[in-house]
Amino acid sequence: MSPIQLAAVLGGVVLVASMLSIELGVTVALIELTLGVIVGNVFHLHTADWLEFIAKFASIVLTFLAGMEVDPSYLRRRLNASVGIGVTSFLGPFVFASLASYVLIGWTLKASLIAGTALSTTSLAVVYAVLVERGLTDTNVGKLLMSATFVTDLCTALALSAIFIKPNIWFPVFLAVSLALILALPKIAPWFFRRYGDRVIEPEIKLVFVSLFVLMVLAEASNGHAVLPAFILGLVMSRHYQEHRDEQQRLRVVAFAFLTPFFFIKGGLNVSLSAVLSNLGLLGVLLLAKMVPKVGFVYPLARRAIPRHATFTTLLMSTGLTFGTISALYGLNAGIIDKTQFSLLITVVVLSAVVPTAIAERWFRPDREEERRDGRAPPAIPAEEYV
Repeated sequence: MSPIQLAAVLGGVVLVASMLSIELGVTVALIELTLGVIVGNVFHLHTADWLEFIAKFASIVLTFLAGMEVDPSYLRRRLNASVGIGVTSFLGPFVFASLASYVLIGWTLKASLIAGTALSTTSLAVVYAVLVERGLTDTNVGKLLMSATFVTDLCTALALSAIFIKPNIWFPVFLAVSLALILALPKIAPWFFRRYGDRVIEPEIKLVFVSLFVLMVLAEASNGHAVLPAFILGLVMSRHYQEHRDEQQRLRVVAFAFLTPFFFIKGGLNVSLSAVLSNLGLLGVLLLAKMVPKVGFVYPLARRAIPRHATFTTLLMSTGLTFGTISALYGLNAGIIDKTQFSLLITVVVLSAVVPTAIAERWFRPDREEERRDGRAPPAIPAEEYV
């Protein structure tokens, strides 16, 4: 299939996913993931270079947008809860999945550590997409989820780097530029946006995109990852965007209308159903190794931190996608795991994105209006318009 034909097919999938999301009342990210699995296996579609690039950039943009939604004052105020839930959410699945892969399945030690790392994550992309679509980003449960998810993925990134990544001479440059952007962009942005903003050509969005492109280039050159610097960059820009909601809305429109659908569809395309169906027992072991410790360890802490929405919080903390895919892909490219192991891990990652989110949305979703009436949050941006 030519790149143009692939683009046309996936464009149609994006449109159908949006229509189904509205008709069924289900988060569009879940439908995009599911359709990605279906069309990838039925029509044997393979990802192209342009799709890989868009999906990778979309994950960075989503992470930046997620960082924008974290309230720094709330993070400081609920630091114990955020760190407790976040670290537990990482540590439980990392230990259980690593041991299950090594002892029960018989994978090598390095392959087992890759499995533990890939299955320890909570998906910033999925959590953020759900919170935005349901207008929960400004609620207590939304703020706690974003803060705890950041802690979980920080632990995952540190584990991946400490165990596997071999930095080269570009790594100090990557760290220095990341720090420079984090310190400089919040100071530059107000002047830049006053001077060049509020125009149809959107220079302010281009400034953000250029910054994220720089992080991506240096991360690739240094064997690092741009996701966490992008999240922190969004975090330090959160106060600016709280004061300029129109800019935040326009950035959301670009992300959710074009970038993020390809990210979620591409995640589904990575799943090989034939490899999965021939190893259902192993799939079940890996899925339990991720979900059981996530639920068992996070729920008691969530009950203490936010009793009314402990189940919703636990289920969304059990999701995985971005960092799980990154970790599994690193293991495949480094020759640590083979394609069957990769397909199993990716399938678990995708299932953990779809199943807990669907349950949380169907039976445990907080009522946004009730949250407002209780005085827990100011009116949120009507995010449904942008998804």
